[in-house]
Amino acid sequence: MTDHEAKVPRRSFLKILNSLLAAVGLSAIVGPAIAFFWPSKLEEMPSDPVSVGSEGSIPEGTAKTVRFGRYPALVINTPQRGIVAYSAVCTHFACLVKWNPEIEMIECPCHEGYFNAVDGSVISGPPPTPLEEIGVTIIDGNILIGGEA
Repeated sequence: MTDHEAKVPRRSFLKILNSLLAAVGLSAIVGPAIAFFWPSKLEEMPSDPVSVGSEGSIPEGTAKTVRFGRYPALVINTPQRGIVAYSAVCTHFACLVKWNPEIEMIECPCHEGYFNAVDGSVISGPPPTPLEEIGVTIIDGNILIGGEA
């Protein structure tokens, strides 16, 4: 090494490294805390309709889970009523329900609750009330749920 190059003493290097690691650690703690106290705005039920996709994106007998405000929605293409949508939150203990294509029912995996896909009514299990139905509108081949639907 020549005399023109700057030398950083070992102690100074370790102090700089320690300061950088402390800043990274502090930001790892402070960042999530700020996000917790100032969360992004999520409405219970969106005031504007939410796009699900095209009519062909959900074939008959299948379902799609979509983000719908704070909680997801389950959109099902039934042979009896066509496309219907329900809140994907079980009325028993707020577990997320899912579509079971083998038995053609909506099921809650937490406590074996089953709902009718046509009207959201309880078929069996502990849920006390039907799933909340969400309005569906189809405009130019696009499925919209909620809002003024």
